[in-house]
Amino acid sequence: MDLFDFMGETSSKKESPLASRLRPETLDEIVGQKHILGKDRLLYRAIRADKLGSVILYGPPGTGKTTIAKVIAHTTKAEFVQMNATTSGKKDMEEAVEKASNLRRTMGKKTILFIDEIHRFNKSQQDYLLPFVEDGTVTLIGATTENPYFEVNAALISRSLVFELKPLSAEEIKELVYRAVNDREKGMGAYNAEITDEAASYIASVSDGDARTALNAVELGVLTTDRGPDGKILIDTEVAKECIQKRVLRYDKDGDQHYDTISAFIKSMRGSDPDAAVYYLARMLQAGEDVKFVARRIMICASEDVGLANPEALLVAEAAASAAEKVGMPEAQIILAHAAITVATSPKSNSVVEAIYAANRAVNETKVETLPNHLKDAHYPGSASLGHGQGYLYAHDFENHYVRQQYLPDEVKEKQFYIPSHNGKERDVRAWFQKIRPELWKEESEHDDSGSTA
Repeated sequence: MDLFDFMGETSSKKESPLASRLRPETLDEIVGQKHILGKDRLLYRAIRADKLGSVILYGPPGTGKTTIAKVIAHTTKAEFVQMNATTSGKKDMEEAVEKASNLRRTMGKKTILFIDEIHRFNKSQQDYLLPFVEDGTVTLIGATTENPYFEVNAALISRSLVFELKPLSAEEIKELVYRAVNDREKGMGAYNAEITDEAASYIASVSDGDARTALNAVELGVLTTDRGPDGKILIDTEVAKECIQKRVLRYDKDGDQHYDTISAFIKSMRGSDPDAAVYYLARMLQAGEDVKFVARRIMICASEDVGLANPEALLVAEAAASAAEKVGMPEAQIILAHAAITVATSPKSNSVVEAIYAANRAVNETKVETLPNHLKDAHYPGSASLGHGQGYLYAHDFENHYVRQQYLPDEVKEKQFYIPSHNGKERDVRAWFQKIRPELWKEESEHDDSGSTA
């Protein structure tokens, strides 16, 4: 490096964003991720000993994936090559691999290839790396915000250790905020600024575990706030609110957050927690989730988890789906909340699910030769001569519009698929069946509400 390169690099560091300047250079400077970077953890020990194998770092933005890679660059004796999949292509990989191969052959030196946003590489680009990762030409560090088991080739995954990074806690974000304000060498300490605890707590809360978002807010606050009479820049709650105006939602409609949040939403409705249900509903809608997708999930839950304990829940969910599509956002959120709360507060029964699953098993596992003759259609020509419909008893001709007769085929006639629960409207169904078919529940202990005895 000559004098001009050194001066250019020094100037670049001074002018780079706070989040970049404050990036740790050693393992012990990293805040958070103790589950993988604690001193007794594999990743910490491997980096410390410079014995790192190929790894995939996976987690939301601002949790330290690039930071860990930079720390590795500062601690390893291997050549460190960095590229970003959004701006690099196969030619860049070929050049990196060729250089790594030459270093390995001539100097016995290893190369670590760090690929940020590795999920942006297509399958063929990822496949290109396989033999060179396999034979040790390069040690791969891939960073991705997407679930690598969905977005990274299985062959690369099998040759790497996957480490999941978690969003930073509020206390960890506050630690970084105070470091940013007070650090005179890499932070904003030279500006003679201070931040109130309330402002630091607000930034930590609203940044939602994203260190980069928090540090950007601090930098903006310091650079745009006038000095007070005492010559100091004060970052109070009002300044903090201006610099980070809306909570950052970690939500990718095609990734983990999509699946995790809809899962939490459904489980909250199933678990009869309307508060959690409307929270996850709001989270999805604020992140731009498809209204029709949310409405479909509410309809499914209304039938699958509420079922006949409250048959009206499905009607409400279906009406809400139609109304929400017609009205659109933002009013659709009220309609969907109506449906979600209805489902969450309804008595629950999965007897419908158990009934159809048990019936499916019977269909698949039991060979049925023919249907009962008296149930067969007697209207088409020649059917009467075959005995079709003979002996059929018309239910409405009898007391209570019920008559005992065989409806199931002989092979499964003893099966019972639907067992109503003791919840909601199904109490009435159960009472009615005990009246007309008392043999079904002679011994309550033989049955439970969670499934069929079929």
